[in-house]
Amino acid sequence: MKRNLITIQQWLQAEGQHIAEQQVTGVCIDSRKVQAGDLFIPFRGEQVNGHQYVKAAIEQGAIVALWLKDEPNPPTDLPLLFVEDAELALQQMARSYRSELTCTVIGVTGSNGKTSTKDLIAGVLSPYLKVKKTEGNFNNELGLPLTLLAVEDDTEVAILEMGMSGFGEISFLSTLAKPQFAVITNIGEAHMQDLGSREGIAKAKFEIIDGLEGNGMLLYDGDEPLLKGLVYQKSNLRSVSFGYEQDDLIAQQIISTDKGSSFTITGKHEGQYTIPVYGSHQVKNALAAIIIAKELGLTEKQIEESLSETTLTDMRMQPIAGKNGSLLINDAYNAAPTSMRAAFRFIDETSVKQNKWLVLGDMLELGPDEQRYHEELADELNKMNVNGIALFGPRMKWLSEQLKDYRGDIMWTANDMVLLAEALRPKLTDQTVVLFKGSRGMKLERIIEMLAEEEL
Repeated sequence: MKRNLITIQQWLQAEGQHIAEQQVTGVCIDSRKVQAGDLFIPFRGEQVNGHQYVKAAIEQGAIVALWLKDEPNPPTDLPLLFVEDAELALQQMARSYRSELTCTVIGVTGSNGKTSTKDLIAGVLSPYLKVKKTEGNFNNELGLPLTLLAVEDDTEVAILEMGMSGFGEISFLSTLAKPQFAVITNIGEAHMQDLGSREGIAKAKFEIIDGLEGNGMLLYDGDEPLLKGLVYQKSNLRSVSFGYEQDDLIAQQIISTDKGSSFTITGKHEGQYTIPVYGSHQVKNALAAIIIAKELGLTEKQIEESLSETTLTDMRMQPIAGKNGSLLINDAYNAAPTSMRAAFRFIDETSVKQNKWLVLGDMLELGPDEQRYHEELADELNKMNVNGIALFGPRMKWLSEQLKDYRGDIMWTANDMVLLAEALRPKLTDQTVVLFKGSRGMKLERIIEMLAEEEL
């Protein structure tokens, strides 16, 4: 964002002091990261009051800072804009700035695969268009406005990830972002404790259509009946489904290679593609990227070339060289029953290595039925032909007790990562692949670090 300070004052309808005709070139909420030209927003938390860092932020180069009207003793010698609420002020700036942007905005939500889909869309488009995407997990009521305000005027495509934990949150983010394309990757079980059911989760994710601009398009997982039902209720909604079966765009002949996953598409478009990442669920995410790239005018050859070179954020089916020539696949950014089963299907079907291991960590935030969700994974695991399963975390004890019919090796520990790593190390050969899957809070990457060929 590059806007005159007077313009920003008008956006906020705020009184100010020492306000001059200066250009603001960024917005920052962390005084440690202030850069010259920033507008600094101090937040008040339970532990820290950002107002105590306003002077330091301006000394570091911030042009101006916000100051809450009910915060006592504002410094009289610093440039300040006085507002009622810091969060609302941030959102109002983003709303005003969005109204002046001419770029195509793409909103992405879903229980799993938001970040991967965002990365795949950005990877396909970036060689041909100027793209800005959400960095890290800046996907909530603070992160999304900050991402919008970081979009440059000449940006051609902005890809905004949208997360939520309750009803109304996606609607708010979508209405703020006003996307021309909205993507729902899937419906899982994360946030079940807040939303009550998968039906509730689907309705909360479907709120992304609330902000769709004009003749905007919804792209959605057509293999999810809950989404299909919601789409059918919106007769005027322009939508495209993607998936494995009866969808507008279908992925087929998915094969794991030493370079990732190759697949063909049929339906709305046809072609053969490769992505440098493993898993049929990642192939499904790539379908959304292909549809959007086609809508924005890229040729099949352009899409094929850029998709094959795309890089994903770490910990999403990320291949890592393990000891003794083994392959470690880090898919441990998050986990719920749906994404767990997608990982199971990959490891069961892949031929990239002969000896297969799963390292599974607890699934968190599943609410009162968490024991049942862990136990039900056994139905699929008991039928699989993998060499062994290593379970980590207190909740995984529930799963271990259900694996009585499993034919391979099983090990479980509630909290001893070193024990697990030492048990796995002798299993690693040049014919071994180990897939790591668990919730972010389980920090399975620490086990990976003990088994990787080089220090990560």
